[in-house]
Amino acid sequence: MNIFRRFSKRVSARYRKMSIRMVLSLSFTAVAVTGILLMGFSMIWRFGSSNQQLVAENSQRVLAQANLNLDSYLRRMMRISDAVYYGVVKNIDLAEGNLTGAMNLLYEENRDDLVSIAAFDSSGELVASVPLSTLKEGSAPEDSLWFRAALGNMENLHFSTPHVQNLFRDPDNPYRWVVSLSRHIQLTRDGVTENGVLLVDMSFAGIEQVCRDVELANGGYMYLIDGDGEIIYHPRQQLIYAGLLEENNLQAAAYSDGNHLERFQGEQRHITVKTVGYTGWKLVGVAPNESSELPELFLFGLSLVLFFVFLMAFLNFRISAYISDPIRRLEQSIKELESGRQNVEIEDAGCYEVQRLSHAVRSMVSTMHHLMDDIIEQEGQKSRSELEVLQSQINPHFLYNTLDSVIWMTESGRQEEAIQMVTSLARLFRIALSRGNSIIPLADELEHARHYMTIQQIRFKNKFQTKITAQPGTEGLYTLKLIVQPILENAIYHGMASAEDDGLISVTACRAGDDLIIDVSDNGLGMRPEVAASLLDENRPEVRTSGSGIGVRNVHQRIRLTFGPEYGLTIFSEPDEGTLVRIRLPALTREEADRYQQEGTP
Repeated sequence: MNIFRRFSKRVSARYRKMSIRMVLSLSFTAVAVTGILLMGFSMIWRFGSSNQQLVAENSQRVLAQANLNLDSYLRRMMRISDAVYYGVVKNIDLAEGNLTGAMNLLYEENRDDLVSIAAFDSSGELVASVPLSTLKEGSAPEDSLWFRAALGNMENLHFSTPHVQNLFRDPDNPYRWVVSLSRHIQLTRDGVTENGVLLVDMSFAGIEQVCRDVELANGGYMYLIDGDGEIIYHPRQQLIYAGLLEENNLQAAAYSDGNHLERFQGEQRHITVKTVGYTGWKLVGVAPNESSELPELFLFGLSLVLFFVFLMAFLNFRISAYISDPIRRLEQSIKELESGRQNVEIEDAGCYEVQRLSHAVRSMVSTMHHLMDDIIEQEGQKSRSELEVLQSQINPHFLYNTLDSVIWMTESGRQEEAIQMVTSLARLFRIALSRGNSIIPLADELEHARHYMTIQQIRFKNKFQTKITAQPGTEGLYTLKLIVQPILENAIYHGMASAEDDGLISVTACRAGDDLIIDVSDNGLGMRPEVAASLLDENRPEVRTSGSGIGVRNVHQRIRLTFGPEYGLTIFSEPDEGTLVRIRLPALTREEADRYQQEGTP
């Protein structure tokens, strides 16, 4: 570990002292070599994967064809069995005739594939057989597996594994290998049906011929097993029976149809399995999982890597020289900017990307200067706006007038009205403080407006009426605090200035999609549209008098600074028609309000 650490430190020290040209050259070369290696290994892996896929596809095609030939052969045997049963056995009463003649005709038509056809009754007695008709001494058909299988399952055909024909005497070939097809039949004797078994012995040579000529890739082979894994056909069957060769047939019996990889006797093999219909037999294709082209492909990849290493090293040194100088000059300019120097010249030189980078740096510097100026100006506006809003909302003049009214009512004996005014004033200040929060529930903002109007109605001797409502859908919404009261103040000092006793100021809150709308309207004198529009003009001269409109403009600016230019106030007014001030805000939930509060919005 100490040796490795010392080596790492040396490499790191050398790397820090390298020029940008050397770093680019070595980096490009390392990346190119890595890419070539990855591509080479990918090609080798891809070739091996493709080779395995080709072997699998070839095995599947070969086994599909062998399965088709074997299925055709077995279907022909099944058709012979059907012809014997439905064309002969079903149509002949044994009391009036025999089955031998008709069965012999069917045998002669298919003698190349058949060894014998025989019918037995349920006790195992021979009813008819062709061409072999004499049972061997000691033979007991009723004890044979094919006989019991046919009687035990009457609906199916049953195929046996290959065996030597040991039921009938055959002077021409006493050791003939056959595959027995047995089925349950119904014999008719004197009009009465009885159970029986039909046996069709097929020549194993037909199945062997189907399997013998199959060849798989990489010197592979195919063998045939039954559902229990017993070998029906194998190209090296004699060696297996002699114990000189082993096959993984029992494991293959458990494989499902498709492709499998197995390791048997230290060799990895590609196994393809295909089930033969009606029999439960399985065709198993075995192909060695190897490729003779891998060594040649490896040598080719190695030579390709060496060639590209030298080529990339030469080209990278040339390219790095073209890139490094403009980058070094650009780095020097950025260092000068970091040191605080103004009017640093950043030249356009080098390749296109370096030129674009130089242009981006110049643009970034210019944008930063403008952004800093804008931020300073906006922060100043926000600070002034908040200060002016607070001064216009809770000013000493309003407090003095309210307390003076309380004193006057107390001296006049109007204690209940005085208590009501003091209570509203206390709640007004409690909501205005709101524990320092700038965004409060809509219900608190409307309650603040309600207490404010209560105080003003008492002061103005109920010269006007107030109606404050929140429509369904606004429950749980939040708003910027102290935005309704300045508009109410403006409505009192302008809209209700010359109103009689029928004055009305209404506040209505509703939700419109993702927005919260608060309308403040009065039925006062109104104003010309151009005058209404000038109330929100930022360049309008400030007149610091009661109801001058500075509070309305400050509310508009606060909303736009907090939520964006798409929100704020809109004033609708006509002379002698009253005035409507519409406040548009985002419909904030509690979570969204907390997020705005945490971000430090005004």
